[in-house]
Amino acid sequence: MSRLSVFLSLPALALVSACNFAGEDAVSPPENARTGNQAQREAMVAAAHPLAVEAGLEALRDGGHAVDAAIAVQSVLGLVEPQSSGIGGGAFMVYYDASDRALTVYDGRETAPAQIDETLFLDDEGDPLSFMEAWQSGRSTGVPGVIAMLAMAHDDHGTRAWADGFTYAAHLAEEGFAVAPRLHQIASRVAEVTQIDERQPSARYLFDENGDALAVSQVVTNPAYADTLRAIGEDWRNFYTGEIAQGIVDAASERPLPGYLTMEDLAGYEPLRREALCTPYRELQICGAPPPASGGVAVGAIMGMLENFEMSAFGPESATGWHLFIEASRLAYADRDRYVGDPAYADVPVEGLLDEAYLNARADAIALNQAIASAEAGTPPGAPQAAVDGSDDAPGTSHFVIVDAQGNAISMTTTVESPFGNNRMTQGGFFLNNQLTDFAFEPRDEDGRLRANAAAPGKRPRSSMSPTIVLTPDNEFVLATGSPGGNSIIAYTAKSLVGMLDWDLSPDAAAALSNVVARGDVVSIEAGFEGSKIETLREFGHEVRGGQGETSGIHIVRQTEDGLVGGADPRRDGTVRGLGED
Repeated sequence: MSRLSVFLSLPALALVSACNFAGEDAVSPPENARTGNQAQREAMVAAAHPLAVEAGLEALRDGGHAVDAAIAVQSVLGLVEPQSSGIGGGAFMVYYDASDRALTVYDGRETAPAQIDETLFLDDEGDPLSFMEAWQSGRSTGVPGVIAMLAMAHDDHGTRAWADGFTYAAHLAEEGFAVAPRLHQIASRVAEVTQIDERQPSARYLFDENGDALAVSQVVTNPAYADTLRAIGEDWRNFYTGEIAQGIVDAASERPLPGYLTMEDLAGYEPLRREALCTPYRELQICGAPPPASGGVAVGAIMGMLENFEMSAFGPESATGWHLFIEASRLAYADRDRYVGDPAYADVPVEGLLDEAYLNARADAIALNQAIASAEAGTPPGAPQAAVDGSDDAPGTSHFVIVDAQGNAISMTTTVESPFGNNRMTQGGFFLNNQLTDFAFEPRDEDGRLRANAAAPGKRPRSSMSPTIVLTPDNEFVLATGSPGGNSIIAYTAKSLVGMLDWDLSPDAAAALSNVVARGDVVSIEAGFEGSKIETLREFGHEVRGGQGETSGIHIVRQTEDGLVGGADPRRDGTVRGLGED
């Protein structure tokens, strides 16, 4: 019997609203920005910046739908947190319709240009480019998908006018916003490893004339972004045709290593509706996005293996509990690396990877006090021959969660890939993504077998994004979670689920819980993880690298008997607030 179940999209309720602003000066975050861990809330937004949270709440406060709030949140994040996401990138959204208790996944993943082939990141000698070469090249940019995806979701469920979703962000772009600590930090790091010069438009936006990052709290404006948002508000197709699209093509065509994007690539982009992947876990259902997102498969596999153990008997202070989490993670990552790619181009054995008997057999290999010598991919039912692909995802990503007054919920992970995408800004005031670096740089293994995640025309690169919604057996909403963090997203998201569902932690505590990432034979453990547990894990045979910086950005909203409770990761600038906290 398969553990896999699917849900289809269904229509939402209709409500009409408008947007307003609190003031006309440069906007500052609300003082009560981190008070989300309270009950008695009728709606809630958790996102990576207080101003994005406020934009989402404005939409909900005026009676808007969760999708309307998502448009507002994304448009603000692209302005105030451009190192992580933006309209030049892509996203996966898991949407829960409260009226029909149904899930839909909206796939806004970027697509590769029609003119590329599997050698995209090989040099003239057939050797793979270094990541630094590929990162800021024009070759790294795929067709942005988030705007088309949001437009599709709005057509299905939105109740406010499409244009209203962009007015809050356009106001901020013209009036100014204060540079947040993480924006300053990431900009400073980018300045250290790249040459910020006149060729890179980013120098005119977040860096001063000396190439130094703007100071924390310095007010920044971006009027070009405001103009772009207004054009999108008039018609979302304006992003994919005309002046905005030409700006994307021109920026991607700049040297070094100009890319292959064309106006035809942009005009032909199509978002997709997909069925959610749901795996049972202790009387609940863990639901996520299917391939080309690997989170729904890998998070589901981790949890499916852990269901074989009484995780609640160990708790977060137990080395054994973390050992079990590590082993399940290693096995799930191994399968993910071998089998997951764009299902339109690769034979991905999704049902086999989440098959109950298969996961039980994988769990049988886990001992309580001894590490597996080498975590290898298994052979799930329906497995094709596939080459292992150990490509890394870069951590320039953001995650947010929204629950509206009708109980509709969104878990959405959105990204431009690396910090500031490929560091190329269009004349429209937004950064391009470098999403194509998620493809395998070496498209074939030593035996000549094509990797599941090899580049191809029109293909969507594999992603680790793991937007997750948990439901009861009757399909009632329990919680939504997710995180940025490159390929560590899978571990971060699974950690938050174990923390809440097995260890009875609040959303805030689950987000703050130490991050433990195990992929391959190395376990990366966050600084602050208690030392004796590390020593025990080493005694079990794990190769542990302690004191690592694991910068998750988990955001959670959970339904309780007393109302909604939220959590925001303390590692970033994120906040959570509910209606009624104003």
